[in-house]
Amino acid sequence: MSTGSLNACRRDRELARLADGEKVDVLVVGGGITGAGIALDAAARGLSVALVEAHDLAFGTSRWSSKLVHGGLRYLAKGELGLAHESAVERGILMTRTAPHLTRAMPQLFPLYPDTSAAQQALIATGLHAGDVLRRAARTPSSVLPRPRKIPAAEALALSPGLASAGLRGALLAYDGALIDDARLVVAVARTAAMLGARILTRLPAVSLSGDTVRVRAGSAEYDLHARQVINATGVWADTLTDAVRLRPSRGSHLVLAPDTVRVGATSINISVPGETNRFVFLLPQPDGRVYLGLTDEPVSGDVPDVPTVPESDVDFLLATASSVLNRPLTAADVIGSYAGLRPLVSGSGGRSADLSRKHAVVTSSDGALTVVGGKLTTYRRMAEDAVDAALTQAGLHAGPSRTAKLPLLGAAPRTRLSLVDAPARLVAKYGTEAPRVAALGELEPEFAAPLSPATEITAAEVVWAVRHEGAETVEDVLERRTRLSLVPSDADSARARVADLVEKTLAGLG
Repeated sequence: MSTGSLNACRRDRELARLADGEKVDVLVVGGGITGAGIALDAAARGLSVALVEAHDLAFGTSRWSSKLVHGGLRYLAKGELGLAHESAVERGILMTRTAPHLTRAMPQLFPLYPDTSAAQQALIATGLHAGDVLRRAARTPSSVLPRPRKIPAAEALALSPGLASAGLRGALLAYDGALIDDARLVVAVARTAAMLGARILTRLPAVSLSGDTVRVRAGSAEYDLHARQVINATGVWADTLTDAVRLRPSRGSHLVLAPDTVRVGATSINISVPGETNRFVFLLPQPDGRVYLGLTDEPVSGDVPDVPTVPESDVDFLLATASSVLNRPLTAADVIGSYAGLRPLVSGSGGRSADLSRKHAVVTSSDGALTVVGGKLTTYRRMAEDAVDAALTQAGLHAGPSRTAKLPLLGAAPRTRLSLVDAPARLVAKYGTEAPRVAALGELEPEFAAPLSPATEITAAEVVWAVRHEGAETVEDVLERRTRLSLVPSDADSARARVADLVEKTLAGLG
């Protein structure tokens, strides 16, 4: 078994072996949650695995989510019972077995105002109780996700003092899962795969692929990597490498609000979109006090950008919708950051992108390559399982069934044990049982214990850990994906010089 540490030295060593002609069982293209999940599933079955990623882990859509672990409530309303049940099962697996350290329960408030009709209230309540039936069917205990209930206006205001009190006649309270950080989940999955022998090779863009070969570019050179089965898991870029699928990306925009801008406490607020029966805008409180406001669902055409931007129309829509239930209207001045992700939806027969199914698909091209598209972050593990099952059939590989439903990720432990980990709670929430090792870096080198800047609690030790063990190789890797400081550009700017110095020195020390 290999170590779970990812760093530049390991990457160069493993790339050299593959470039020399070593053939693996499964070669995955794409380092988002789907690709990392496939690498983990295949490695856990004993297959030899390599993953190539054009940029960095979680570079694409996987870091731009609402940071939720959905139980499938929206799918229930659409009659997609199978997808709703799958989501509830996968949410339970993440929260109770594979990643308790990276997940938490998120209270959800559905405020009831005069413009909330009796029929709409009944529809929401029915959906919440049906979702609770799915929770029980998935065997997720109520100690992890409590049952939904109706609460009076006074309790709703106590939970979320920022709600408008005029006309508030109570609320429906439910619970869903939330991630501490979506990019951190991707890194944890990739590192667990690496611990089981997978080669995780970032900064290696795929130029083309077939069923058994991927042509990659390294600097100015191109060469072929070989496998018994190639799996394309490049998300919204999947149809640039194969003609077997046609995608219709949808943009989900979020705004980042400063702490105390919206007084929601620890409870999210779900606001009905006017004129829609089953679409909501969310105010999502984060552990650091900030609040994410999202999200949109707008079709996108043309070339897919590396980093999508949030248009003013999305900003206006989100601020106006959220303001409709708050005691203080939100303005653009309240926004300290923004981000948008593109959903890799399989093209349907027309209509709105919001109406396209979130079901995933594993498609075989004429040259034998497999492509995984669609799906949701919550169901990444099931998508990976289906992809590896298809690879076994397609390439005639021999391996047992998937093991990942019961395989804890690096740092994972039962919640009762996590509460006993001897490290600051903030670190335990990000690193789980590895938190004492991160904290120890600051004890060995006192300068590493200091925050990167007055704008953040994130320490130099976390940057060093990211370079030594989490595959970070650039300042952007740290600011954008290991610490998420770039969600607020001013925070990233305040820490940039210190991070650059730490990355340079830590990379030099790896040699």
